[in-house]
Amino acid sequence: MSNMKASGTELVTKLTQDPHKVRDEREKVLEVAIGRKVRAFRKQKNFTVAELSRLTDISIGMLSKIENGNTSPSLTTLQTLAHALSVPLTSLFKGYEERREAVHTKAGEGLEIEREGTRAGHQYNLLGHIGSNSSGVMVEPYLIELTKESDTFKTFQHEGIEMIYMLEGEVGYRHGSEHYTLQAGDTLFFDADAPHGPEILLKLPIRYLSIITYPRDR
Repeated sequence: MSNMKASGTELVTKLTQDPHKVRDEREKVLEVAIGRKVRAFRKQKNFTVAELSRLTDISIGMLSKIENGNTSPSLTTLQTLAHALSVPLTSLFKGYEERREAVHTKAGEGLEIEREGTRAGHQYNLLGHIGSNSSGVMVEPYLIELTKESDTFKTFQHEGIEMIYMLEGEVGYRHGSEHYTLQAGDTLFFDADAPHGPEILLKLPIRYLSIITYPRDR
C-alpha cells in the first residue's frame, strides 16, 4: 500500500471538490435551477453558447440570461432548449427544491441485519440508509462487532470501495495478498473486489465501522 504521507502532494492535486463549499442561496429559485441545468446539458453536448443559439434561434444574450438565472423563460423556450439538448423537458426542473435526505441513528439503535455473505458471529448493524439521490452512488455504513464466537475468513468479495475504521480491539485483516494489523484508530481503505476479511482476532472484543460504496445500478 502506498504511503499517504509520502504522496500527500500528489493526492491534493487530484482532490478538487471543496467539502465546505456552500451553494448560492439563489439556487432555491426556479430560474437559477433551470439555468444550471441548461448550462450543464450544454456542456455535456460540448456546445458553445453560440452553437446552441444557432440551433434554437434564441439569442446569445437571452441564453446567457437563462443560464445565469436572470430571466424566467417561457415553456415554449424551455421545450426548444430541451429538444436541442436531446433531454426530457422535465430534466430542466430536476433539482429545484429537490428533497435532500438525512438519517439520524441514535446510539444503540442501528438495525441489526443479516447482510448477504454475513459470517457466523459477525454482528452487522446498519447505521443508516438513503435509497437514492442524484449522485448515482449507494453507501452502506455498518458497525461490525466480532467476538470469540466469530468466524475468521479472507475470501469475502463484493463490488465497490470499502473503508474500515477501527473503534476497539485488534484484528489481523487480509486484503488480497497483503496482511494488516488494525488497532483502534486505524483506517483501511480498499478495493472490495479483492478477497478480504478478518483473518486473525488478536484482541477482543473487536468493533469497527465498515463503509461500503458502490454504483446504484450494479
